[in-house]
Amino acid sequence: MQLDIDIEDWPASEWEALAERVAEAVQGVTEELANPRLSVSLLFTNDAEVHSLNREWRDRDKPTNVLSFPMLAREELLVLAEDGPPEMLGDLALAHETCAREAEDKGISVEDHTAHLITHGLLHLAGYDHETSDEDADAMEALEIAILAKMGIADPYATPST
Repeated sequence: MQLDIDIEDWPASEWEALAERVAEAVQGVTEELANPRLSVSLLFTNDAEVHSLNREWRDRDKPTNVLSFPMLAREELLVLAEDGPPEMLGDLALAHETCAREAEDKGISVEDHTAHLITHGLLHLAGYDHETSDEDADAMEALEIAILAKMGIADPYATPST
């Protein structure tokens, strides 16, 4: 999977390397995303930009942590041959202030939370959805946990021990 990464309004860090590590881990767990023809656009931006995108494309007048805009239907992705020209899977946009606030609330690093959100977004681009049913949510969470574990990142859904 090829990533086209644009970093705006995020503090200096290794965001591009983190996104590449996530893509590698995702491809190691989800066969349909291991297709070398796939391309994803990833925008690291601010809450205001994600708020605007969320309002324009999803009719939700608020920022959110990650937005995904798929360009291939799941059915198309599942039958996509490995040979051929690049295929755009979709776009992701991450909101820095929301990501940082959520990481602080969870007591985890912004990098680990961002890895989780990129994973979550890539799974949405592949047609996984946590809002359709409890079973679908459980399946998506299980994939996220497995992908993050490949990166040495703890289960984001585990209840913190006291």
